[in-house]
Amino acid sequence: MNTLAKTLKSTIEALTDNGTQEYEYIPKPARSLPNIGCIEEIVDLVKSIVFPGFFSEARIGESTQEYYMGVYMEKLYGLLCEQINRGLCFFTDSTCDEVKEKSDRLALGFIDKLPEIKRLLATDVKAVTDGDPAATSYGEVIFCYPGIQAMVNYRIAHELLSEGVPVLPRIISELAHSSTGIDIHPGAKIGEYFCIDHGTGVVIGETCIIGSHVRLYQGVTLGAKSFTLDEQGLPMNVPRHPIIEDNVIIYANSTILGRITIGHDSIIGGNVWQAQSVPPHSRIIQKRAEPSQLKPGE
Repeated sequence: MNTLAKTLKSTIEALTDNGTQEYEYIPKPARSLPNIGCIEEIVDLVKSIVFPGFFSEARIGESTQEYYMGVYMEKLYGLLCEQINRGLCFFTDSTCDEVKEKSDRLALGFIDKLPEIKRLLATDVKAVTDGDPAATSYGEVIFCYPGIQAMVNYRIAHELLSEGVPVLPRIISELAHSSTGIDIHPGAKIGEYFCIDHGTGVVIGETCIIGSHVRLYQGVTLGAKSFTLDEQGLPMNVPRHPIIEDNVIIYANSTILGRITIGHDSIIGGNVWQAQSVPPHSRIIQKRAEPSQLKPGE
């Protein structure tokens, strides 16, 4: 046996030896896992459904819209059934028959929510367009703005998570995170007319509750201040992120931490570190910058 063959053989044996202690926590798939390419296609189909003509090659007019909507919907349902089925098979202990029935029901439940997803996204588009003098049209915002791209994925992921679908919601939210730099956990609850301006570096944690007509600028973090641990010393999934009430603006690079409330009609200035609740109509800004006495090189 030559050197190459020996190296390949020994490497394969080492990689397939799952007895190492550090490997114990890694799942060993016995069935097909969700397919990220198919999940991306699901997102693209939803975009084609809620924004007709924007994200498909077809020339959709009033006379053809129902036809294409039916085509997209049928394909979406089939992909959802398959990918939800894969997620349930791997992440639950249900039997194949139970999984098949549940997958079909969950997919149909999501299809039923599409009109509401479309309505919410329309409010988001309006909020972004109306609040940005650089936006030339609603169409430009739909096509180009990363905040809307992130919200499309979030609205989809949130409904799937609400239906009880495992893993797919996180995959969908992380697809947007990778492409936009905006990290929204699908468990967060976000009201209508939500605007993320610019967006890069925005983080919204799992248990956030955000009201309507809220605007966030780039670099804003709505995060947890600390974790509650169980008897084994592991973090518990309890409410730990901020509540942002209606008509709040949070400017760039501000960090809001813990289960605190930012009262309605408040403004949080840029670069603020906020870990205490503030009442409605508050205006929170950082201290003025002070001149430095440092010399070059110090």
